[in-house]
Amino acid sequence: MSARRFWPLTDQHLDSLCADLVREGDKDRFLATLFIDAAKRDAVFALYAFNLEIARLRELVSEPIPGEMRLQWWREILDGARSGEAMAHPVASALLKAISDHSLPVAPLQALIEARTFDLYDDPMPSLNDLEGYCGETASALFQLVALILNDGRDPGTADVSGHGGVAYALAGLMRALPIHARRGQVFLPADLIAAHSADVADIRSGRGTPAIRALLASMRDITADHLSKARAAFVEAPHAVRPAFLPLALVEPHLRAMARTSGDPFTAKEALPQWRRQWVLFRAARKGTF
Repeated sequence: MSARRFWPLTDQHLDSLCADLVREGDKDRFLATLFIDAAKRDAVFALYAFNLEIARLRELVSEPIPGEMRLQWWREILDGARSGEAMAHPVASALLKAISDHSLPVAPLQALIEARTFDLYDDPMPSLNDLEGYCGETASALFQLVALILNDGRDPGTADVSGHGGVAYALAGLMRALPIHARRGQVFLPADLIAAHSADVADIRSGRGTPAIRALLASMRDITADHLSKARAAFVEAPHAVRPAFLPLALVEPHLRAMARTSGDPFTAKEALPQWRRQWVLFRAARKGTF
């Protein structure tokens, strides 16, 4: 993967570019980050911009091999093997600065890259356990890394809230993105639950909202709600300084309620929670200091 040429870039340029990327590609996390201490906001935007770079690879490549090559490029960036290219790439440069400034571990970022390899292929997610693991290595890792940033690189003791919260956040997002994934031929719904509900993978890929698929999604909402409940129970022990890291979790329950109300055909339902409503939920949760 060739580096994008934005050289020379100041730290201010890098911060602005990452914030702009997150604003355009992940509005909910962008809005949630605005409630974080301004001194640490840029590092969080760098982390989320990196996540976007990895998450949207499936949209940018027509087959898995180019995607694999880009993921390898990011692995090498994190290993320090492409320092020149990293300096010329705004997201890579900002990410490496965040890692250095806040003593972030690289291993979770490498695991996130590895997990996202699944996105490049059309195989169904093998099991609920595999899906929860995927969510843990992607969304949960991000929550924990943001908590580390807010806790000055020290262990915040938030493994449980990050773990369960990340699974809940990711599952809600995957269900909302079901029509997009179906059009691409992707199946994130776990094969064991598909079989348990006598659903058909072909119906998922074809976008047919059969009764079996609707029942499967109802079960997935219950699983998501259970993880959210466990995250809330763990959150009471979270240090005050790191609590803003978990603000995006305030959106999970409203999304679940909205999906339940519009569960007639999950492949044709429009976004049930409008942007203004999501902004209000985040504002109210930030005022309360909880999700």
